[in-house]
Amino acid sequence: LAMEWGSRMDAAWATSPGGCELVQSIMDCTGRWLSSIPGNLRGNTVELFLDDNTIQVLGNASLLLYPQLWHLSLARNRLELIEPGAFLSSQGLEVLSLTDNLLFTNYSLTAAALSALPALRTLDLSGNQLREDMVSVLVSNLSSLESLSVARNIIMRLDSSTFTNLTQLLELNLEKNYIFEIDNAFEGLQRLQRLNIAYNYLPCLVGFGLTQLRVLNVSNNVIEWFLTLQSDELFELEVLDLSHNRLLFFPVLPQQSKLHSLLLQDNRMGFYQRLPNGTSLANITVQFLIIDGNSTNITTVRLWDELCHSNLSSLRLLDMSQNQVWGLPNDFLAQMPSLTHLKLNQNCLEAFHLSEEDSLAMLTELDLSQNQLVELGVKVGVGDILPNLQLFNLSTNRLQALPPGIFTHTRKITTLDLSRNRVDLCPQPGEAESLPCVDIRGVETLTHLSLSGCGLQGLSSRPFQGTSLRHLDLSDNRQVLSGDLGWLQDLVLTLQVLSLRNTSLSSTALDFSALNSLVRLDLSRNSLAAFPTSLGRLRLRSLDLRDNCLPALPLDVAQVPLGRSLQELYLSRNPYNCCTLGWWEALQLAEGLRVPDRREVTCSHGSRVLSPGALPKPILQSCRWQTADLALLYLVLALPTCLTLLVAFAVAFLMLKEKLLKMVKTRCGVSSPY
Repeated sequence: LAMEWGSRMDAAWATSPGGCELVQSIMDCTGRWLSSIPGNLRGNTVELFLDDNTIQVLGNASLLLYPQLWHLSLARNRLELIEPGAFLSSQGLEVLSLTDNLLFTNYSLTAAALSALPALRTLDLSGNQLREDMVSVLVSNLSSLESLSVARNIIMRLDSSTFTNLTQLLELNLEKNYIFEIDNAFEGLQRLQRLNIAYNYLPCLVGFGLTQLRVLNVSNNVIEWFLTLQSDELFELEVLDLSHNRLLFFPVLPQQSKLHSLLLQDNRMGFYQRLPNGTSLANITVQFLIIDGNSTNITTVRLWDELCHSNLSSLRLLDMSQNQVWGLPNDFLAQMPSLTHLKLNQNCLEAFHLSEEDSLAMLTELDLSQNQLVELGVKVGVGDILPNLQLFNLSTNRLQALPPGIFTHTRKITTLDLSRNRVDLCPQPGEAESLPCVDIRGVETLTHLSLSGCGLQGLSSRPFQGTSLRHLDLSDNRQVLSGDLGWLQDLVLTLQVLSLRNTSLSSTALDFSALNSLVRLDLSRNSLAAFPTSLGRLRLRSLDLRDNCLPALPLDVAQVPLGRSLQELYLSRNPYNCCTLGWWEALQLAEGLRVPDRREVTCSHGSRVLSPGALPKPILQSCRWQTADLALLYLVLALPTCLTLLVAFAVAFLMLKEKLLKMVKTRCGVSSPY
C-alpha cells in the first residue's frame, strides 16, 4: 500500500523537461523565462499557467499538443499577438487570462483568434492599454462569455456598441479606467448581475434602470448625483457602493428593490430639511433636465423627502460615515426595520435622538464616533429601544453623560466605546450623584469597555458592580490611578485585558495580584522605574512595558517569565543599563517567549545608545570594570604591595641577622660562643 501511494505521488508531482511543475493534470510554468509555450508537456494537461514569462506571440501551432485544455493563463508576459488559428485545437477552453500584456498592438488579429472559442466563459483583458473601440472588437463574437474584466485599461466612453452580443454576461469589471460617460452601454446585457465601475471619472448616474443587476460598485468616482428611473418595477439590486464620491444628496433609490447593503462613505452628503441655523428647505424643489437623444424630460425632485418613495425595508447595512450630516430627517430610520449595521461616524451630528418609532429592533452595531455629539436622546416608553444592540461606538464626541436607564433596554450589548468624551462613571447609590455620569452597573452582558482619554480622576466605590467586563481600556487618563485598585474588585474573576497606558503610573507598590484572570496588561508610556513585584503572581500572556524608566528587569523574571505563562513581552524605549544586561541574555534563552520589538530595544552607556545584542569590546571591558566586586578588586590591588613589603622585610632581616643577634646578646648579658 505504501509503495502504491508513493508511486501515485510521483505521478502527481513531476518536473517536466521545460522546468514546469505538474500536479496531476495541472501544469505550472510560472516565472520560467519562457519565450514560447513548451512543446514537450503532457498532452492531457487541462490547466496551463504561463504567468510571468516573456512570451510575445501565441502562434497557430502553440497549443496543438493540448486539446484537453480548458484553463489557460498568460498573465504578465509580453504578448502582442495571438494568431487567428491559435485556439483551433482548444475548442474546450473556458477560462482565459491575458492580464498585463500588450494586446493593443494587434488587437484585430487577436479578436479573430478569440472568436474561435465557442465555450469561453471567463476572459480577463486587464492591463492591456485597450481603448473602448478595441474592447468592442475583441469581445464582439464572444456570446458565451459569463465574466469579463477589462480593468486597468484606457477606456474613456461606453455606448451601446461596446458590449454587443454578450447576451450571457453575468459579471463585468471596468474598474481603474478613465470612463467619464456611459450612454446605454449595458441595456443589452440582460443577464448582467455584477457591475464594477470603481476608480473612474463618472460625474453622475442619472436614469439608472438596470433592474436585473444585483451588485453595483461605482465607488471612487466623482459622482454628485445618483437618480433611479421612477418605476414600479422590482429591482434585483442587493448591494450599492457609492463610497468615496462627491454625492451632495442621499441617492434617489428604486421604489422597489432587494437592497440590503448601501455604502455611502466619504461623500459630501447632507440632509437639508433641518439646517444647523434653524432654517428649512423642506418646500424647495430641484429640477433635473434629462436629455435622451431627441427627447427632453424634466424631473422634479424633493431630495430631502425622496426617501419616503423608496422601499428600504430590506436594508441591513447603511454606511454614511465621513459625510456632512448635521441631522437625520423625520422617520428616516423608521423606514429601515431590518437594519443591523448603521455607521454615522465622522459627520457633524450634534444630537442623536431615538424613540420607539425608530426602535431599530434588529440593529446590532451603531457607530456615532467622531461627531460633535453633546446630547444622546432616548424617548423611553413601553417598548424597547435598540434591544439587539451589541456594539455601541460613541468615541470622540463631547458627551458628558448618557440617558439614565439606556442600558436597561439594550439587553444584548457587549461593547461600549466612550473614549475621548468628558464622561465620568457613576458612584454607588446613596452617594452624591448630582454631577453628570455614565452608569453601567448591572449591565451583565457588557464585556468590552473603552474609557480612554476621558479625564477620569481617582475612581472610587464600585463603578463596575454587576458587570462581567473582560476588556477594559483606561489609557490616557493621567489621574485615574490616584488611589489603589479597589474599584476593580468586581472584575477580579472576569477581567482578562487591562490597558493602563499613559496613566502616570510610577509606583511599583500598586497591587495587581488580585486580578487572577488577567492575561494581557498594558503599562506602556508610564514612569515605572522598577518592575512591579505583584505581576509575578499573575499568569499573564502579554505584557507591554514600553516607554517607561526601567534600567533593567529582575533576573528571575527574565529566567522564568512570569511562571512560564508569558508569551509576548514589549520592552523598547526604556533607559536600560548596558552593564546590567544579564536579564536580556536570559530572555534570549526563554522558551516560548516572543519580544516583537526586539530590534528597537536599546541600552545606554554614558551618552551612547547601543543595541544590547552587539556591544563593542571597549564597552564590554568598561562594563567588567564597573561591575567587578570592589572588595576583591582592593584585595588584588593590595596583594602585590603586601608581598613586596614582606620580601623587603625578609631580605633586610637576613642581611642584618648577625648584627641584630650581637646587639640582643650584648643587651641581655649572654656570652658569645666565639
